[in-house]
Amino acid sequence: MTDSAALPPPKPAAAPTFIDDSAALPPITTAPPRSRPAATPVRDRAGDRARGLIAALDLPLLLVVGLLVAIGSLMIYSTTFDWSYQEFGSDTAIFMVHVRNLIIGVVLLIAMSLIPYRIWRRIAVVLLLATIAGLIAVLVFSDATFGARRAFLQGSYQPGELAELIIVIYLAAWLGSKQTKVASIAFGLIPFTILVGAVGVLVLLQPDLSTAATIFVVATLMYFLSGANMTHLASVGVFLGVSGYILAQNFSYAQGRVSSYIAGLTDLTQTNYHAQQAIIAFLNGGLTGVGLGQGRQKFGNLPTAHTDSIFAVIGEELGLVGAMFVIALYIVLAIRGFQIARRARDPFGALLAAGVTLLIVTKALLNIAVMLNLLPSTGVALPFISYGGSSLVTILVGIGLLLSVARTTAIETSPEKGNSRADHDRGWRNRWTRLSGTSHR
Repeated sequence: MTDSAALPPPKPAAAPTFIDDSAALPPITTAPPRSRPAATPVRDRAGDRARGLIAALDLPLLLVVGLLVAIGSLMIYSTTFDWSYQEFGSDTAIFMVHVRNLIIGVVLLIAMSLIPYRIWRRIAVVLLLATIAGLIAVLVFSDATFGARRAFLQGSYQPGELAELIIVIYLAAWLGSKQTKVASIAFGLIPFTILVGAVGVLVLLQPDLSTAATIFVVATLMYFLSGANMTHLASVGVFLGVSGYILAQNFSYAQGRVSSYIAGLTDLTQTNYHAQQAIIAFLNGGLTGVGLGQGRQKFGNLPTAHTDSIFAVIGEELGLVGAMFVIALYIVLAIRGFQIARRARDPFGALLAAGVTLLIVTKALLNIAVMLNLLPSTGVALPFISYGGSSLVTILVGIGLLLSVARTTAIETSPEKGNSRADHDRGWRNRWTRLSGTSHR
């Protein structure tokens, strides 16, 4: 047997060790909960169109027109309530007729502002022929009232009022298409004289000197803006002046008005009765007026107080302050109208906007000048303010055309269209048009 003492002693067992393998393992990450995709908002296309339409409207022009119409409505009630009560037993009977005409005019204004104005260029010839037919028909088929044949439907529709606006539309289309030919005799002066003369003579035969004068003045100014030769323009002015003098000699009532006007330049007591009563109304009104509805001149003294003489009623009831406020509104309207014309994208739009503005301003100036005895008496209505269906509706349609030009310009120059407005020189140097700033692609 082997001696146990000779064997080496056993080694003690090593203590157990633990190895942390967590550092070698990839980190455990917890994925965030999946979020649901945000819902795509539903686009309100109808609301976008409505907002776009409102943004494209010329709000300053609408504000001025709204103020003029509101003042006109107040003054029409003030001048007709007594007459309406005596005639129809109601102080609002005549005023409600005005409200009906106003509603018709506003509906047509909205429609015209939504229709692209370039459509009227395509049918300008048809509109002119229809207007000439209406002017001929009123001379043949209408009943004579106070020795004149001017209206159908018991005075509700006067073709002469519509002719003022149609001649603006046609001249805008015709002059805008002529370009440099406007300055020539064969393609500019002669056709222009024949066209405007034919329409003016038909109106004169009614007879309606004030409407004919408005057509001649507005047409001549549009001819000037389109780039007419100044010598030709001077010849047109001389022709109109001589023609007006000859006509005044042939129409007895016109001759009387001119004679009394000339006499009244040095002595107001020698002027015609109408002008004298208007001056008395302004003197009664003073600075601030006698108060709305409190005027006295409208009760039998002022002829046609609700139409031709309504500015004198404004001077009496609202005073110099009220009269100047009305004039300021017309000035703002003129400035806005010419701004729309300057920004228009094509010659037709520029001339159309300028022509409508000139029509409104010319009628307002003629009415106010007559009431202040600065011109012989004429029967021109004060735009937006005087009573009269044909006049009010026609002027509101003209404002619709202005809004259409402004709306189209705003849409075509908007960032969404990617168009940048480029001003071209359309001034005196190239003799094309004096409406600087019009541009087109």
